[in-house]
Amino acid sequence: QVQLVESGGGEVQAGGSLRLSCAASGRTFSNYVMGWFRQAPGKEREFVAAISWSGGSTYYADSVKGRFTISRDKSKNTVYLQMNRLKPEDTAVYYCKAGAQSVRSFPKTDFGSWGQGTQVTVSL
Repeated sequence: QVQLVESGGGEVQAGGSLRLSCAASGRTFSNYVMGWFRQAPGKEREFVAAISWSGGSTYYADSVKGRFTISRDKSKNTVYLQMNRLKPEDTAVYYCKAGAQSVRSFPKTDFGSWGQGTQVTVSL
């Protein structure tokens, strides 16, 4: 089991930036695909981004492509989500997930370890 703790959320004006962090502990971290999901009030949870264990493969939702960048630092057991040009529709609780799936399969299943989430609020 992998334990995940997110941080870095907050409130920012539209057009601004935030960087989320997800610190992992527990089982072997480097073998897992890591990624981010988000859930806005009254909406289903949706996939945001994923990164392979090596960091060489990434995958993004169309809604964030070109604005968000996912990366991982294996020496720190941490995954990051750099969010630029934020929009009000990016407002949500952001969750980190670790899973044994491929990067492309990662968005399609809830199976894996999840963090508690961090709130991101983007105001006009």
